[in-house]
Amino acid sequence: MTKSATVGTRPNIVGLQERRLDRTVLRTYRTKIDLDDMVPNHNQPRMGPKEDDELQRQIEANEGLFEPLLVEPHPDLPGKFRIIDGDRRWTNSKILVERGREQYRQIPVEVTDRTLSEDERLRVWIYIHRQRKEWDAKEKEMVAYRLVDLMGRASAANILGITVRELDKLVEVFEISEKFTKLRDPSAAITWARELMGVSKKLLAPSIIDAVAKKVNQKRITNSKDLRKLRTILPDPVARAHFLSEEGDLESAQLRLRPTQKKPKDGLLTELDAAVEAMKNVPWTALQEMKGNTSVLKKLEDAEELLKSLRKALND
Repeated sequence: MTKSATVGTRPNIVGLQERRLDRTVLRTYRTKIDLDDMVPNHNQPRMGPKEDDELQRQIEANEGLFEPLLVEPHPDLPGKFRIIDGDRRWTNSKILVERGREQYRQIPVEVTDRTLSEDERLRVWIYIHRQRKEWDAKEKEMVAYRLVDLMGRASAANILGITVRELDKLVEVFEISEKFTKLRDPSAAITWARELMGVSKKLLAPSIIDAVAKKVNQKRITNSKDLRKLRTILPDPVARAHFLSEEGDLESAQLRLRPTQKKPKDGLLTELDAAVEAMKNVPWTALQEMKGNTSVLKKLEDAEELLKSLRKALND
């Protein structure tokens, strides 16, 4: 369906088209708008710097933007448009204009015929980025964190199409990544955070996370994969205490690990002897107190089934 019209102070509508983006149906038209008539959306999920030298080179090489921005009529500023998607393209076009490249002032845009709700705007932005497959090394975690801040956990999980548990994990990874502040490549922080999250959560006390971040920022740990050594260091009290100390690092902590004791070849027999002795040593009074205890009776049933399976396996 197409039609031509003029709406208020908006540019003339050449053709109105209908687009379905996830659950939101948009009716939009294409035109060009002066970049000064566009306003960034400060509540969009992507955070961080938007200036990009490479993008500026691409704009110049293509003699302008190839992909139009998606904008909506601004609800509070008549004649202005709020950016739904394209903040980085707008920012870098503006930088080029400020350097005297006036030919990039008119920006190709796709304009919605109405102002979207906050929920619709976020859904559309996320749908577009998913379709482009442009979640970068840190994008998904960052978007999850930002959505929780804007809308709360339940709404954020709903918009991203994931469970609240999955959302919480993304947010936790992002929060940990923010602690790695001295990396040569800031985008690598998410890799460090993911490696650290690979360690058992029971072992990752806040003091451990802070100690790791400090030693990484001090360049005392330089390979993210080395964090896997924590899986053996942290369960050992002596090695863990040394790692947490000022002088401790991964290598010196490993030297303090207790030697692993090999189980004897007749380990099963030894374990059975120990279990039998333990049961023999249970006082009669303790048995009386446990009489009728459903938990104990259930454990005994499980033990009986296990012993039957062992007997069958050994007899076959």
